[in-house]
Amino acid sequence: MDAFEKLVEFDPAYDERHTDPKKNYGLHCVTMRMVLKGPSGAVQFVLYTGWNLPHVEEELRRKERFLSEPLPADIGYHSPMPMWEGQESIIEDCAYLDGRPCYYDGSGVMAQDAFNILVEQGGDGVWKYLEDYYHDTFGNEKGEK
Repeated sequence: MDAFEKLVEFDPAYDERHTDPKKNYGLHCVTMRMVLKGPSGAVQFVLYTGWNLPHVEEELRRKERFLSEPLPADIGYHSPMPMWEGQESIIEDCAYLDGRPCYYDGSGVMAQDAFNILVEQGGDGVWKYLEDYYHDTFGNEKGEK
């Protein structure tokens, strides 16, 4: 079996609302990211969990009478080289590529498949899905830690 580095990250929710539109960054829930790193790049599944700050949850209950639901946001790859003609680097020092430039592409539509696997099979199923996606994206070389 391939040996990949597996990362699970959670970015905190925020409430950055402001009356000045130039300073208003809105609300966002906790973001979960599962990243599978190998020698050729990395692939990820991103899920907006729907978990908001406690005061935001209370506000939603009062105003809208519903809470946010999980939103499968992205399946994508981080590549150190362009994967198609004309693709431009999105960042010069990608954390998932050990500081190398990052050529990224992803799909919100494909994220629904990974979410369904998460619900039905748990994290192990998502890691298998990401490993298959890695091989489809970068080829069948062995991953490394």
